[in-house]
Amino acid sequence: MLRLPDKAVIACVHLPPTPGAPGYGGSVDHIYESALADAAVFLRHGVDALIVENFRDAPFYPQTVPPETVATIAGVTREVVRMSSVPTGVAVLRNDASAALAIATATGAAFIRVNVHVGAVLSEQGVVTGNSHETLRLRRALGSDVAILADARVKHSQPLAYPSLAIEVRDLSPRADGIVVSGELTGLETSPEDLLTARKASRGPLYVGSGTTPQNLPTVYPHADGFIVGSYFKVDGVPGNQVDESRVATFMAEVRTLRESAQP
Repeated sequence: MLRLPDKAVIACVHLPPTPGAPGYGGSVDHIYESALADAAVFLRHGVDALIVENFRDAPFYPQTVPPETVATIAGVTREVVRMSSVPTGVAVLRNDASAALAIATATGAAFIRVNVHVGAVLSEQGVVTGNSHETLRLRRALGSDVAILADARVKHSQPLAYPSLAIEVRDLSPRADGIVVSGELTGLETSPEDLLTARKASRGPLYVGSGTTPQNLPTVYPHADGFIVGSYFKVDGVPGNQVDESRVATFMAEVRTLRESAQP
């Protein structure tokens, strides 16, 4: 099972558009080179984990992605796992948990992130439904120990099944190995109030899924077990831009400061 240090930083390796996506540039080699270069930057500055995502494949399939997407993410993930000294995760967007779990199991990755694991949401892709019943059975059938990090009140959506965050987290918690709470959109700050609500309702680790910066990190730091960081690490903090190494260095310096201040 996934073992991360307290207050872990999980850096997002956002792949260039993969084959079949509208923005695909025609070079599979470029996808591999970009992913490995980004991973190397993150590792150089001491992140605690990486997560490979087909982030630039938008517009996303709502559930099942095609074979070419699975094949590309699997190939890249294996290379990242091989070069990484920290745990690697997989997210197959928008919500193909089965593909993510299969990729992680086959490549030696340690965890997956699932946007909608229980219930249903209304999103840009239409209605997206949780399939925890399938994902957990598949994990058992594969004999896999891949951990599942699952979003509550996932960004870019409106809930259809749960009237409150607390109720969703209570349903989600026994079906996941960690809960992710985010802002309303990619890059938007996660509400400290939402973190406190999720903490009270959750049985396991709690991760901030969006909007963490060196400026607001001290505010959310006491209430979370880890931080998934994508947008802040990009040039100008724009999610679709390239990784800015100076931003990675700045963020990780603040993390080290907070860790040192918490030492007895």
